[in-house]
Amino acid sequence: MQYLSTRTPSHRVSLSAALQDGLAPDGGLYVPARFPDLGPDAFEGCATIEAVAERLLRPFADGDPLADSLPAICAATYGFPVPLRPIGRRTHVLELFHGPTAAFKDVGARFLADSLARLNEDADQPLTILVATSGDTGAAVAAAFWKKPNVEVVVLYPRGKVSARQEKQLTGWDTNVQTVAVRGVFDDCQDLVKQAFRAPTWQEHLRLSSANSINIGRLLPQMTYYAHASLQHWRAHGTAPNVIVPSGNLGNGLACLYARACGLPIGEVVLATNENRPVTHFLETGAYEAFDTEETLATAMDVGDPSNMERLRHHWPSAEGLREVVGAERVTDEQIGEQIRRGPDLWDTVWDPHTATAVEARDRLDPHDEHDWILAATAHPAKFPEVVEPRVGHTVDVPEPLAEVMARSHAVPEIAPDLDALWDTVAAASTVASGA
Repeated sequence: MQYLSTRTPSHRVSLSAALQDGLAPDGGLYVPARFPDLGPDAFEGCATIEAVAERLLRPFADGDPLADSLPAICAATYGFPVPLRPIGRRTHVLELFHGPTAAFKDVGARFLADSLARLNEDADQPLTILVATSGDTGAAVAAAFWKKPNVEVVVLYPRGKVSARQEKQLTGWDTNVQTVAVRGVFDDCQDLVKQAFRAPTWQEHLRLSSANSINIGRLLPQMTYYAHASLQHWRAHGTAPNVIVPSGNLGNGLACLYARACGLPIGEVVLATNENRPVTHFLETGAYEAFDTEETLATAMDVGDPSNMERLRHHWPSAEGLREVVGAERVTDEQIGEQIRRGPDLWDTVWDPHTATAVEARDRLDPHDEHDWILAATAHPAKFPEVVEPRVGHTVDVPEPLAEVMARSHAVPEIAPDLDALWDTVAAASTVASGA
């Protein structure tokens, strides 16, 4: 299997190269050259999520140095439950928040961390991971890479634009993980990462890669929980469930589309967004436009120019073509708040603000719709007490792993959204760049 750049399809690399490079040299994103044909019969005997993951990802690692390590990498990726829970009205919740940082991004981050640690075990120079986060990605990447040998991580997050508990998670790391607060929004952080990949000074002194969903190593493992959930439903009911995915930078939604493209029994896919409108605007008008980021209750989805739109438009170049494979629903803050408030009574569930967008999208369906739906629950509600607890009228218990990380929180450098300021901060803490 080869991976090509969205901007130069003739540029093709192996899986290992795509994981380590993060971005293609032309600034494009890597995508698989093809999708394997893997219907339900291909997963006969695969009872666990680890077994499903290994079978699904095997063609994507075909011929790569990581192929022999794939069973061990899949085992390291999970190690926590990913339950598919029925909640009534032909609806199930895929709970993706039982990992160490209580968010779906634990899966992709752990796969990528284990893969890159293996690839760089004997490298002469550490690999430096640059990652921008709107809330959950940074903590998941930090947790996954923490104390991994020969890998250093720099996490950028927008100061004051994440929840207090998310910030405590982001700043609870040390040793090979450095966190930097940026005076700006998520798109400023993401732009700094992209600038660094193009800057000669960074390229000269550091071996750079990324752990955002611009890295194909984040998306491939995220396919696996959609595969496992859809197979569970298929085996139990003989039908392909529809799926609603809360979406910001579009990596999680794209992973669901990739799983379906591989032949998994997945019906309709709907992207639930917050008030940020690049996705719904493109589908409605046919013209892609980046927007200023709007701050909402669903902070991790506050993205005005999602990176993975480039992958979506590579696979489905026209809005008309994209409309045939995916739908989208834009959800207001008022609607998010109302879904959280009603959650315990209507669904016997406390929703986080991101999953609440998927619940709102589910409620908009025809009440006589007879299809089965899966809602991707992307984060634990305890990560957003300021939003959730006043609306449900009680405190939400904090998962133990989340509490442990928050207890280690400490002060971190704060910079303007300026590449020189970021370089000075990274160089000051980096033995690799100390002579620059």
